[in-house]
Amino acid sequence: MYTIAIKEWSLGLVANPVLNVRKPSPGQGRNRRLRDDEEQRLLKACDAHSNPFLGWIVRIALYSAMRKSEITSLTREQINLERRTVFLPDTKNNSVRTVPLTDKAYTTIKEALSHPIRPIDTNLVFAGEPGKGGKRKPYVINKVWAQAMERAEITGLRFHDLRHEATSRFVEAGLSDQEVASITGHKSMQMLRRYTHLRSEDLVSKISKI
Repeated sequence: MYTIAIKEWSLGLVANPVLNVRKPSPGQGRNRRLRDDEEQRLLKACDAHSNPFLGWIVRIALYSAMRKSEITSLTREQINLERRTVFLPDTKNNSVRTVPLTDKAYTTIKEALSHPIRPIDTNLVFAGEPGKGGKRKPYVINKVWAQAMERAEITGLRFHDLRHEATSRFVEAGLSDQEVASITGHKSMQMLRRYTHLRSEDLVSKISKI
């Protein structure tokens, strides 16, 4: 703020008074992973909801590492089934990216697109009810997600943890940091590594022959 005031607005400040203030270190990244049979319980609870959108959105997050907002705002034009990709023109870090789809992600998106009950007044894949002015907004899952967590008897799991889970699985599958970053959109390798806490038992199998 002070830098902009000095350089852009010429407000007459002599110097930035907070320039030498040390920034606090970033907080410890979350490392919540799905444990034991939590994935099966989660998907079963989501599928029990009357609207299939919940189960599809959760699966896409788990299989592609896409953010919730990126999934719920998806339009049909962004999806290329022939190339098995999803184009994201507006992401959290203000950069575009194309997400390649795993077999499970591809199957889930294809199933969602073929859903027979679809409003004709929107191109959103996961559209909510019409709001003011009759315009549809993306489907909101906050409440139904919480209900699914209760049905599955899972605690401490946030929706964003599914992105963490998917990212970690890409690393465990042997993809390089650069390959994972191209899928997830992480610009910083340091930030990416905060999401890739490999399971200790997987590391044991890798180092046992050394």
